[in-house]
Amino acid sequence: MAVQNQYYFIVYLQFLGFRYSGWQKQPGQKTIESMLSKTLKFVLPDRKFKILGTGRTDAKVSALHTAFELFLEDKPLENHSEFLKIFNKNLPPDIRAVGVVETNAEFNIIKHSKLKEYIYLFSFGEKNHPFCAPFMANFQEELDINLMKVGALMFAGTHNFSCYTARIKNNTKVVRTVTTCLLKENTLLTANFFPEKSFALHIEGQGFMRYQVRMIMGALILLGKGELTLDDIKNSLLGTSELKVAYVAPGSGLLLNKTEFV
Repeated sequence: MAVQNQYYFIVYLQFLGFRYSGWQKQPGQKTIESMLSKTLKFVLPDRKFKILGTGRTDAKVSALHTAFELFLEDKPLENHSEFLKIFNKNLPPDIRAVGVVETNAEFNIIKHSKLKEYIYLFSFGEKNHPFCAPFMANFQEELDINLMKVGALMFAGTHNFSCYTARIKNNTKVVRTVTTCLLKENTLLTANFFPEKSFALHIEGQGFMRYQVRMIMGALILLGKGELTLDDIKNSLLGTSELKVAYVAPGSGLLLNKTEFV
């Protein structure tokens, strides 16, 4: 139910998640949500507000294009550009607000999410330069990248992903549709301290369960190391497999690259 004199905004956001314990507020932990709330209290003094994110990213996960919904009581933001300017001035350097648009009480940032694209960046072989740590995972074992590319394609489509999440509840929707799952060379981010060659798993869908993308990446790493087979991957998506994906890929390689709303 809409609150009288409440105003609604979508604030688009980028952040580097390496020094944060994920999105959601947690006692004694530095999180993206807690940092946003702290900054909003400063730039909107004596204003009642609440925020709602598009989802709960894990510790160390970053975002190039995400958003949160800002519920503001009494009066709207008078000048969006000025708000962004003062908001960014007071946010830490690893969080940046890139846009704000007004919406209405019918909009729900979680229910109206149409598409999310995650990208997982990684390299293998020689250990990376330490400066790579916030951006990509590094696996020092040799990996069969061509086999991993074939395996990635198998995750596209509508499947039972119960093997690829944690803490399944009775109401958890385990049958999900992945519209794209493609492994290719990384062209998204570059730096002179990056390895000569790195890779990126691109995965798109309307929504993902907890650890789903990181466990898919974990299964592909095990496939590349020869610890899983393509048949294992195929069977794991049928909903009848007893396969336990024993490896969750590190959060630091994962970033939310795109968020679209209905």
